[in-house]
Amino acid sequence: MVRTVVALMLREMATTYGRSAGGYIWAVLEPVLGVVLLTVLFSMALRSPGLGSNFPLFYATGYLPFAMFSGLANKTAASIRYSRPFLAYPSVTFVDALIARVVLNVLTNVAVIAIVIGGIFVIYQLPGPVDMASVFEALLLVALLGSGVGVLNCYLMTAFPIWEHIWHILTRPLFLVSGIFFLYDLMPAKAQDLLWYNPLIHCVGLMRRGFYPTYEASYLSRAFVVGVALTLLLAGLALLERNHRKLLER
Repeated sequence: MVRTVVALMLREMATTYGRSAGGYIWAVLEPVLGVVLLTVLFSMALRSPGLGSNFPLFYATGYLPFAMFSGLANKTAASIRYSRPFLAYPSVTFVDALIARVVLNVLTNVAVIAIVIGGIFVIYQLPGPVDMASVFEALLLVALLGSGVGVLNCYLMTAFPIWEHIWHILTRPLFLVSGIFFLYDLMPAKAQDLLWYNPLIHCVGLMRRGFYPTYEASYLSRAFVVGVALTLLLAGLALLERNHRKLLER
């Protein structure tokens, strides 16, 4: 199984990022440009970000976890379609395809986040310390949530192709309601009652707690995020286990 997963990872590395360094450079530049754009736009309208005084750090700690979730969920959802030629071999299972995509994309995103935020600390000479335990927990929750959503969508998008278009429409507001631009704590009570049920709000809050020692993020619930993620993950695995052969015949 390990050899199969590694082989699938190497194949995706070659096809997604190419055989040159250019593909990996773009993997870093894309989130950097996203953070820069948010910094420029909001620094012109606001005197200071929601936390601290550094705009790039504030938006990086919100945008990067969201980008990791979005990329991981979308990549995992396409696992069967992407690896369909190899799934015809008895030694390759849909679980291998899922694990390969999850592991590669988690490692890539964690490396990108470390490079981008590390670069912000160096360029702006920001003081520490950083609560690495909270940062690690946040990234772990993002990885679990992205995997859960991706595995369930792997079945739904393969079985019902129209679901892919519906999903993208339904989740467009996530970029605006996941705490990237604002703090949950400062929202009106009625908005908080609704936004609390967005698991990404909790992940972003935990991420920011790691970089801002005075930020408590008392609203966040790790158990809620884990519960949602595991429910989606187990439901997706059960559906794939039961129907993956039919899906490969499509």
